[in-house]
Amino acid sequence: MRIAFLVAPEGVEQIELTEPWAAVAGSGGTPVLVSTKAGQVQAFRHLGKADTFPVDQVVGDASADEFDGLVLPGGVANPDQLRPDERAVAFVKAFFDVGKSVAAICHAPWILVEADVLRGRDPTSWPSLRTDIRNAGGKWVDEQVKVCDAGPNTLVTSRKPDDLKAFCKALIHEFDRAAA
Repeated sequence: MRIAFLVAPEGVEQIELTEPWAAVAGSGGTPVLVSTKAGQVQAFRHLGKADTFPVDQVVGDASADEFDGLVLPGGVANPDQLRPDERAVAFVKAFFDVGKSVAAICHAPWILVEADVLRGRDPTSWPSLRTDIRNAGGKWVDEQVKVCDAGPNTLVTSRKPDDLKAFCKALIHEFDRAAA
């Protein structure tokens, strides 16, 4: 199982990258760090700089066909930087177009809003995205983790770092189910 983790060059919430990454690797999968620029990505612990991580692949050179699923970590700045990047938005939308599972936590659903893939779904997120999700045709819910099966793929969403244990369990279950 090869799973893409899409992040901006700066601003990803570190724990929302590292915990799902460890869950994918721990389940025998291969996590791949995809970003809009080559080099390193700068992670954050809330508003302070944390560790850097090497980019494995640039989004412009990546295709949803190469992966079994997609994880979108949060952090306020991360999805905000990804949204205006047409290649990043197209990459996310491609997972929905080919029916592959996607997992997004915290502020990451902002890029799902931009990709116009939330119509008819009922995801959760950080509460401040509620109106954006509704305006994009989704029905926001306040749950620790929400698995949406509308359409040909599954969307797993979660609200915040406190929900990571449930988020990781759900995304691994869905990625494994899709691979079977």
